Amino acid sequence: MTDIFPRLTWNAWRSMLMVLVSTMAIIFVLSMPAQAHEVRPALLEITETAPGQFDVLWKQPVTDGKRLRLTPILPDNCIIADERTNRFAGNTIIERWKMTCPLSAIDTGRIAIEGLERSLTDVFVRIERLDGEQRSQVLRPDARVWQLAQQDLGLSSIFSYLIIGAEHMLLGFDHLLFVLGLALLVVHRQIIAVITSFTIAHSITLALTVFDVLSLRAAPVELLIAASIVLLAVENILKRRGRETLASRRPWLIAFVIGLIHGLGFAGALSDIGLPTGEEAQALLLFNIGLELGQIAFVALVLLLLALLAKLGAKIHDSAQMVAIYGIGAMGCFWCFDRLIG
Repeated sequence: MTDIFPRLTWNAWRSMLMVLVSTMAIIFVLSMPAQAHEVRPALLEITETAPGQFDVLWKQPVTDGKRLRLTPILPDNCIIADERTNRFAGNTIIERWKMTCPLSAIDTGRIAIEGLERSLTDVFVRIERLDGEQRSQVLRPDARVWQLAQQDLGLSSIFSYLIIGAEHMLLGFDHLLFVLGLALLVVHRQIIAVITSFTIAHSITLALTVFDVLSLRAAPVELLIAASIVLLAVENILKRRGRETLASRRPWLIAFVIGLIHGLGFAGALSDIGLPTGEEAQALLLFNIGLELGQIAFVALVLLLLALLAKLGAKIHDSAQMVAIYGIGAMGCFWCFDRLIG
């Protein structure tokens, strides 16, 4: 037994350490909630219907079948005029109520979301006045209070969609795993064409869904997204075994076809908060740009890590990639099973 350890070279020890670290990372991913990609924004919409009279719409996502403990805190002196009504719509709880507020409260008060600091959810707050004036703000776990007396930044309303798009990509773990699988499948000179193909495809179905041209239930879309991750993992394994497949010959085609499905998933965030009246196209464009900025940042990180692994040696580079591929496949299978029985 004592003769074994001296025979191991430093490179062998580094390879074992890299595989161990990669395995621990995958175990961490597997321990995350199965619906981790459902980090969708909430919406608080306050619409003035008569002087001092407001309709309130509060939409918040349901995660793993559980309601988030988020409570809107409205300006002082605002009084709820009737009982709240609430209903479930897919993975969202929708509440409505009416309230009366002095105009000074809406202009100089504050809006906050209690419990937001314990979540990963953003809240899109929109106020529409009787004269058509609109104000909006995105509240986050680290900035959960909107002081209404503060001067709005000129383009903050519309540019909130860019931020929401970037966050939706970076917190959409199933979308990220698919992009990771694409990066591992192709050589570096192909990555731009493949990611561009994926981008164009999900932009098409995202736009069609948001403008009500195409409509599919969330459950089958989520299942198909999980299945696409499994498919990509299998394609990666077959390629490394020397088998030529459609994905290895035409990776851009596979990226495009599956990107159409992922676009339906991206539409979930926009369907929750809607698009601002008269600025639908601009908001959609900014949301899409946000998605791409998040995607580009992730791909750049993946390529950097692959380059660092390559410097450690071919064995470490190959071992880490195989661990990642099997982890992607395992996570995809887990999501498939969970969404099939959920």
